[in-house]
Amino acid sequence: MTNLSRAIGRAAIGAVGVVCALTACSPVDPAPGSDEKPAQTQNSFGTPANADEVKQGGKLTVALSAEPDRLDPSLSRSLYSRYVFQAMCEKLYDVNEKAEVVPQLATALPTISADGRTVTIPVRQGVKFADGTDFNAAAVKTTLERHLTLPESARKSELGPVDTVEATDPQTVVVKLKTPFAPLVGALADRAGMIMSPTALQSLGTNFASAPVCVGPFKFSKRVPQSSIDVVRDSNYYAADKVHLDGISWRILTDASIRSANLRAGDAEIADSVSTQDVESLRKESSLTVLQSQSLGYQGITINVGNVDGLGTPPKPIDRPIAKQKEVRQAFEYAIDRKALVDAVFNGIPSPACGPISPASVFSSEAAQKCREHDPAKAKQLLEAAGVPTPYTVKMLASNTPDTLRLAQALQSMVKEGGFNIEIVPVEYSSLLDEQDRGNFEILQLGWSGRIDPDANIVNFVGTGGSQNVAGTSNPALDTVLGKARQSTSLDERRQLYGEAVTLLQEDNPLVYLYRQANLTAFSNKVKGVQVFPDGVIRAAFAGFAK
Repeated sequence: MTNLSRAIGRAAIGAVGVVCALTACSPVDPAPGSDEKPAQTQNSFGTPANADEVKQGGKLTVALSAEPDRLDPSLSRSLYSRYVFQAMCEKLYDVNEKAEVVPQLATALPTISADGRTVTIPVRQGVKFADGTDFNAAAVKTTLERHLTLPESARKSELGPVDTVEATDPQTVVVKLKTPFAPLVGALADRAGMIMSPTALQSLGTNFASAPVCVGPFKFSKRVPQSSIDVVRDSNYYAADKVHLDGISWRILTDASIRSANLRAGDAEIADSVSTQDVESLRKESSLTVLQSQSLGYQGITINVGNVDGLGTPPKPIDRPIAKQKEVRQAFEYAIDRKALVDAVFNGIPSPACGPISPASVFSSEAAQKCREHDPAKAKQLLEAAGVPTPYTVKMLASNTPDTLRLAQALQSMVKEGGFNIEIVPVEYSSLLDEQDRGNFEILQLGWSGRIDPDANIVNFVGTGGSQNVAGTSNPALDTVLGKARQSTSLDERRQLYGEAVTLLQEDNPLVYLYRQANLTAFSNKVKGVQVFPDGVIRAAFAGFAK
């Protein structure tokens, strides 16, 4: 294995030094310079089901906190779609409970050429898609090329400088890169690595989400918008003997208290995104189990600084103080007391966050964890210097879920002292995604579930032309630093570069980070094998009802 291959492996696992921090062996300690407190509870990821403790059959019901967006791996951008994909769309690589990348549809980690520009991936043999057609290297080529060329693709920037994809034989995929790209394996452990049936792609085209076909334990059955998504067991799956359930149904229940009530009543066996208000009471119930772990992601405020014509179009000036002047955006951050926010709204369970890199990451540094402290007087000074009368009113789009609205209202109250007035505009989650893509917002509250390589937590959102750069921001100096980090084969160099990137990002402030959420999932003890790993995805495909 070449030095670059080892570097890509380290970048992908992101975790050689994070394993203990992300597993249940000890609480998480903050990195030097971090304002984050140690986790209050050891991480719990759940355990796999033993075949002798579960029975065959049954339909599992999951109470889901928001509706997934499009069930198309090229286009999807929500955490909730990843829950569904986990059951029906396997990837070239997956992430385990230690935040390590492991082969899934691939049979081993890639082999990297000495110059870092040729990545060879071996893939499984004898595997079929849910439609009965063959999975092979040609199917991988078709999927990756679609990710790279589909106009609306959210995967293009994740795959970086891919030049060509070749299927040299049915079991071998060769990816040619224009330049070395350390985050590639990490990207292939998420939606970029989900392989779609070429037959279904040819038939459905951009309507693939209406009847998605992949390789997985389950296959798509039906979707009722705003209500439910159902999958059924796939007899074509190569490891069908490991699948115990007949089907899984995700029911959309946006109110956390209703999800908990459904769980208690037995109308659902799993509830995602448990409210921090309910955690302690749920833990006291002997019939239920609560899984909690530190997230790799964040929640924040995205500020529209240049998204005029929609996602993927060149940035244009916006005639609003918060869009035109970085000092106004800095003032907004000074007006926020992160610790008070998470203590008041979420009982102190999340950790305050000032940037996109977790303090537990091997890529963290003092610069990456530097924080602009709460200083409402400084906020007012900056607004006055910028010539902005106070109170300065900004409209904030936010998901209409109760927990998010409590957060929005707490922010609304908090920033008044700093000279800001937030007008809250509640929007249903999938509509919120559409509105942010179109640029129909001043600021919005939204988060990211996080990835093991920092590149996927930064470049897509704030890099020029990033596939999820809904802020419409463009900073050539930041692009240069992030580009160097993508090509570096040195962990130490990447750590330094990401520190520099966070410094530049915090100066410009198109995205104000608030806190790092905890993964909170509750399930009935009638079910065995429910797991949630650091990527935040509920894994229930190999679960079963207890005997």
